Amino acid sequence: MASQLPLVKLIELGFEFCGSYSRACPDRDATYNHQQLTTTTRLLTFVTQMKDVRGHVKAGRALSYVIDNSGSPMETILVMLLTLPYRLGGFGLPKPSLNVKVEPSKSTVKSSDRMYYICDLLWEQKKLAVEYDSEQYHSGAEKIYRDSKRRNLLSVMGYPPIILTKQQLYSMTELEKVVYLLARKLGKQLKHRSSGFAVAHRELRRVLLG
Repeated sequence: MASQLPLVKLIELGFEFCGSYSRACPDRDATYNHQQLTTTTRLLTFVTQMKDVRGHVKAGRALSYVIDNSGSPMETILVMLLTLPYRLGGFGLPKPSLNVKVEPSKSTVKSSDRMYYICDLLWEQKKLAVEYDSEQYHSGAEKIYRDSKRRNLLSVMGYPPIILTKQQLYSMTELEKVVYLLARKLGKQLKHRSSGFAVAHRELRRVLLG
């Protein structure tokens, strides 16, 4: 696929291969909760053994931006917007871990009804979590109640989540506000104020979001 796809779409495909969702049928919605097909480590090992095959350099470059365990296409798009380098239109934030298990602490285990919680995006060293709220999976009174309880417990455990919605993701202005908040908490200084970045960022959004 590296010989056929643009780099950004190749990166997006890598997330899917190393994630738990599938968009195998272009005319249908994605399906979820699949077992991972592979990992970035296994793919990189494979690519390094294919040095005589057309596209191996581009495939290796794409894999350097892929992160394991993405749970959905929108989660992939969010992570790509946050972490791809400026030249590709991303904000260049450090890579998070995706869909990480966080176990209740001793002080909160009695208040918890689960053995662990899943954080969509997690920067473990900074105790920073981001939760993506999709319209499909975060509606209804019961779901809202469970999410609220879960996030309250994560906060008590030291992982107060920053919530990002689909509306924020689709708005350049609103997403940038969240990015500045994340950058401050990560100790990252943003240096993307240039006409070149603005063009690259709009193109990245066009490719990923349409």
